[in-house]
Amino acid sequence: MATAFRGADILLPKDTDMNKWAVVACDQYTSEPEYWDRVEKYVGDADSAYKLILPEVYLEQPGVDYRIDKIHRTMDEYLAKDTFTEYKNAMIYIERVQSDGRVRAGLVGAIDLEEYEYYKGSESQVRATEATVIERIPPRIKIRKGAKIELPHIMILIDDAKKRIIEPLAEHKDEFTKLYDFDLMEGGGHITGWLLDKETEEIVVSHLEQFSTQESFARRYGLEGRQPLTYAMGDGNHSLATAKEFYETLKREDPSADLSGHPARYALVELVNLHSPALEFEAIHRIVTEVDEQALIDAMTEKLALSDEESEQGFVIVNNGEEKKVYVHAPSSKLTVGSLQNFLDEYTRDNGGKTDYIHGADVVRELSAKKNSIGFLLPDMGKNELFPTVIEDGALPRKTFSMGHAADKRFYVEARRIIK
Repeated sequence: MATAFRGADILLPKDTDMNKWAVVACDQYTSEPEYWDRVEKYVGDADSAYKLILPEVYLEQPGVDYRIDKIHRTMDEYLAKDTFTEYKNAMIYIERVQSDGRVRAGLVGAIDLEEYEYYKGSESQVRATEATVIERIPPRIKIRKGAKIELPHIMILIDDAKKRIIEPLAEHKDEFTKLYDFDLMEGGGHITGWLLDKETEEIVVSHLEQFSTQESFARRYGLEGRQPLTYAMGDGNHSLATAKEFYETLKREDPSADLSGHPARYALVELVNLHSPALEFEAIHRIVTEVDEQALIDAMTEKLALSDEESEQGFVIVNNGEEKKVYVHAPSSKLTVGSLQNFLDEYTRDNGGKTDYIHGADVVRELSAKKNSIGFLLPDMGKNELFPTVIEDGALPRKTFSMGHAADKRFYVEARRIIK
C-alpha cells in the first residue's frame, strides 16, 4: 500500500544565523505577547522564520491584514535574494533536545493531503486526533493564500511500538550530511538535522508502506474490516486542515485541472514515533463557571451513573475546597475525558455555564474555589489509548491531552514552496 509520507523539496536558509532564524510554533504563548515582543527584538534585522509566520497572539488584533501582506512580501524577498538552498525529494532526520534534556527524534518530509481527512469518522490513512474547529480555518487560509512557501509546525505520530522506522536512523546519522546544529532561542533546547541519503530514504518509505498495509494494521489492533490508520495528528491539526482546505479549494476552482503533481497537494510535517520517551501526554483539566454547582453534580451523577465504586473511568470533582473521586458507570466514550466532555457540552448548552480548559491541577483548585464554579481533574491519557480510541470513536474530544510544554513545541526551521 502506498504510504502518505514521502520526501519533499525542502528549503533551508543558507549563510543565516540559525538561532535567530528558528522560532517556535505560531500557536504558542497566545496569552503572553511579551514572549513575541522579545522574539521580534532579538531577531532584529536578521532573516528569520519569524517574519514568515503570524503568531496567533496577533490574529484578533488590528492590523492583521497588514501583517499578512508583509509576510507575503517577505517571502517574495527571501526567494528573490536566494536565501534558501533547496534539497529535492529529501527527508531530514532531526534530533530535538527538549528543555528537559530528553531527545525527541523525528523525520521531516511531506504528507499527501489526498490521504488526509479531518472530519470525525474519517477512515483515511491520515486522521485528526481531536475535533477540528472549522471556524479556525478561514483566517489561516487567508495567510496561505498568496503565500509562496510554507513552514510547518505540524507533528504527525506513528504507532511504532517496536521502533523499527525512525529510531534506527540514529545509528547511522554520522553517515548522513549534517545540515544544521544549533541552540534554539528562548530556552527551546537544541536541534540537529541530517539529510538522509537516497538509499536510506527508500528504506524508510518501504518500511512505511509495509506499516500501512491492511495486514499490519490488523496485527497492531486486532481489527478486521477497518481502513488502516497509519498517521495520527500530534500537533498542528488546524494547520494541516488549512493546507487540506486550501488544496481542495484549488480543485474546486478548476475541476478540469490536473493537480496530482501540484505542490499544494502536500504539506511539510515532522513524523514522530508515539513511543518516543520524550513524548508525554498530560491531561487537560476542566473548570465550569457561572453554574449552580450542586445542580450540575446531581445531573452528572444521574447521567454518568457516578458512584464511589471503582470502574475503568474516574475523575476528581473539585468544589468549594473539597475533592472527591468518582467513577463513571454509564460511559459515553472510550475515554474518561470523552464521557465528561459529552456531558458538559450537553449540560452547558441546556443550562448555561462556561467550560474552560486548564493545564495544572493547582489552577483548577484555585479557580473552583470561586462562587458558581466547579472543577474536574482528569487522569493522564495513556499513549497506547490514542490510536485505538481514534479508530473506534473518531476524533477525540477537544482538549483531550497536551503533548509537551510550549518551549518544546516544534520550531520553524525547514520551508517548502507551495506554488508552481
